[in-house]
Amino acid sequence: MFTLLIKNATLPDGRSGMDVGVADGCIRAIAPNIEQQAQRVIDARGYLLSPPFVDPHFHMDAAMSLGQPRLNRSGTLLEGIALWKELKPQLSFDGVVERALAVCHQAIAQGVLHIRTHVDICDSRLEAVRALLEVRERMADYLDLQLVAFPQDGYLRCPDAAANLQRALDLGVDVVGGIPHFERTMQDGSTSIRALCEIAAERGLRVDMHCDESDDPLSRHVETLAAETCRLGLHGRVTASHLTSMHSMDNYYVSKLLPLMAEAELHVVANPLVNMNLQGRQDTYPKRRGVTRVPELLNAGINVAYGHDCVMDPWYSLGSHDMLDVAHMGIHATHMTALAQMEESFAMITERGARVLGLAGYGLEPGCHADMVLLQARSRVDALRLRPPRLYVIRRGEIIAMTSEHKPELYLNGSKKELDLTSNAYLQ
Repeated sequence: MFTLLIKNATLPDGRSGMDVGVADGCIRAIAPNIEQQAQRVIDARGYLLSPPFVDPHFHMDAAMSLGQPRLNRSGTLLEGIALWKELKPQLSFDGVVERALAVCHQAIAQGVLHIRTHVDICDSRLEAVRALLEVRERMADYLDLQLVAFPQDGYLRCPDAAANLQRALDLGVDVVGGIPHFERTMQDGSTSIRALCEIAAERGLRVDMHCDESDDPLSRHVETLAAETCRLGLHGRVTASHLTSMHSMDNYYVSKLLPLMAEAELHVVANPLVNMNLQGRQDTYPKRRGVTRVPELLNAGINVAYGHDCVMDPWYSLGSHDMLDVAHMGIHATHMTALAQMEESFAMITERGARVLGLAGYGLEPGCHADMVLLQARSRVDALRLRPPRLYVIRRGEIIAMTSEHKPELYLNGSKKELDLTSNAYLQ
């Protein structure tokens, strides 16, 4: 007997009328018209059943801190960093835990069950590190949380960063982070990349660096990151996040850079909501979008995913941890409006994000974890268009969140009409 049977679902690959049987926390069967008994049955009514959303780039230690100690008046990355530096000495273990749990609950309600969050290690108390390790433990039954040891003030620029990073990894932080473009010189940036990749290689860990988050087309640290990845044999274990300088780079240089990144099997995470907000702030007109070259990276065979990055913090005043909002912005910012490109954008907040995190058992196949989201949509494009309610969020076969269907009511010509916004139209 199944513990859960989902009937009449549409899958991301377009198959409709599909049933999904779950037992022992895993998907056991996917087929039309499964007749086996189940303890609980959900009628999907033709709506889209997806694997859970993945956020491969987030800052949970800063989330929900908007306005502390003041607002970012310029809207720039550098003022955000300065604000965060002012706030860090005031951070408390309980305060970080409280805000992080609030954003975790919000993420779950939106169907996000896997998050990689960067945690600043430049405060020698490591209060944020200890707090997020506590949150990771407390939320383990509901979502997977990967922590990145992130030297926000610069691995070489901050006097205690090197020792603090090693301490954070010893405490159980999962991934080695960096921010080479914030070091004092380009040479220091390259040196930091080399040192941090060597630490990851020695410890058998993954790497995820904020890289070239700048409007400067000469910020080219991703080149060094790819070269160090190849030198140390870290292929497939290294992520370059942001890469906004690539938006402004010379096209000939990019034509040389993309094959090097592909050779290193780098993953790339773009953050359209926050990149669009922070970049181009010093431009008059035309103003640069700042989002990296997503279509070109994909065409080069490089795995690209989208991250949310921030929710109500010194860098971004909005956000609800809805990855469909992220992909929706990405579609517009990158001109990826062809059908296949929109479907790829959905993959960038699901399966491609899972590849960044190295998740095992992720997906909608027999044998995968029974982690799923039922959306009030008829297709991936429909979900991106509407950003609809997550009707059911399921973790290891258990329902952990529910939202009622959204059906606007119109009152026309003296009568009530219920409006269905979903569409299964095939766009070309």
